[in-house]
Amino acid sequence: MACRTNRKHSEQCALMNRQLILIGGGGHCRSCIDVIEQTDSYTIAGILDQPTKIGQKVLGYPILAGDDAITELASKHSFLVTIGHIHKVKPRIKASEAILAAHGALATIISPHAYVSSHAKIGAGTIIMHGATVNAGARIGNNCIINSHALIEHDAIINDHCHISTGAIINGGVQIGTQTFVGSKTMAKEYITIGAESFIAAGLNIYHDLPSQSREKPL
Repeated sequence: MACRTNRKHSEQCALMNRQLILIGGGGHCRSCIDVIEQTDSYTIAGILDQPTKIGQKVLGYPILAGDDAITELASKHSFLVTIGHIHKVKPRIKASEAILAAHGALATIISPHAYVSSHAKIGAGTIIMHGATVNAGARIGNNCIINSHALIEHDAIINDHCHISTGAIINGGVQIGTQTFVGSKTMAKEYITIGAESFIAAGLNIYHDLPSQSREKPL
């Protein structure tokens, strides 16, 4: 439905755009719901998940349909991909691409309990969770998860479809390639580059550049 320019219709369109559909009803979805409920930005209209789960609820919110309902819902709702990303990022990418193909809007969610510098940039479809810090000059791409208490320092670049896990420290000037997972409490030394599609396990200290598709695990 096209939005008219008079005040009544502008208010209706603003209300429409506040209705949020979540895609994926697992554990990460629960954490996202808690963040969204703390903001004034959106009202959760429901969740899309496997057709076998239709009618179930996640923290009180109904699973409405499968992912094939994205096209039908795109004209009246915004979306957030709430599928988790540890070893597999492809489901998150597939969902975000389906939303964009349907001309839907990807919401950007920032917890009121996070700190995001006014000099940082946050992409569409990204969620900044409770206790996270994003400092001046940092750039975070689209469809990312910056998880609870993660630190993204000044001038760091996190490219699209990344997950920076709980308590991870990404120091100043670090560049992280697209589709990379950085585990909980991992520390990346300042001004290094971690290549695309990498997996960095929890609790590691990374002091040097890593090529794309690196797999860093404890010895």
